[in-house]
Amino acid sequence: MKVRVLGYYGGYPYDGVGTSGYLIQSGNFNLLLDCGSGVLLELEKYLDPLQLDALILSHYHHDHKADVGVLEYYWQLNKENRKEPTLPIYGNTDDEYSFEGLNWNNDTKAMPYNENKKLNLDPFTITFLKTKHPVPSYAVKILEKSTKKTLVFTSDTKYFDGLVDFCSDADILITDTNFYEDKKGIKWHMTSKETGKLIRDSKAKCVIISHLPQYGVLSDLLNETVKYSGNKSNIMLAKLGLMLDIN
Repeated sequence: MKVRVLGYYGGYPYDGVGTSGYLIQSGNFNLLLDCGSGVLLELEKYLDPLQLDALILSHYHHDHKADVGVLEYYWQLNKENRKEPTLPIYGNTDDEYSFEGLNWNNDTKAMPYNENKKLNLDPFTITFLKTKHPVPSYAVKILEKSTKKTLVFTSDTKYFDGLVDFCSDADILITDTNFYEDKKGIKWHMTSKETGKLIRDSKAKCVIISHLPQYGVLSDLLNETVKYSGNKSNIMLAKLGLMLDIN
């Protein structure tokens, strides 16, 4: 399984880098996980978007779905070279209006997921966990059937104990780490301290901290995360184009 970072900021693109988006590949299967602002342009560097097999949206905040509309146009205006006749876009049905908006002509089709049923997208088995966020948001666990390797994406969430089991022993963990350790008040995203605790308790093997803030010194965010994780060395900041291959 290959994982490539296509965007990693929370809220809005910044300094030439987009918001949430990750390309997950196994064999010739191409899965896009989230499609935030700037993601489509970055995807084109590595893959013809018409070669996507599916898109999964963790939730419907704009920094995770801003490029869905232009991806739909891309499919509408290029009918001859598609890998599949229609692109399935998987989303939650808690927000029915946003879910129905994933249907576009006969070019893209809204497909439901929920946390009570496994989703089989050959070569992956995918499970979901509802997180703690102002809108319905779901963490995503992707199991590669052939290797039994797992990728877990926390989606947007404040820290809660249920994340630990869901992230347990992940080969790659991508975390929402939008705040430095000194963040006060209401938090709908994790701090570096909380991410460090999640890494330590879940025993994740390799970690990308993502959904990053546009302010401060990101190396400080990384160092804080490492400190609270028990000083593990397998933690890195998300970077544009970063690719990890687990097999």
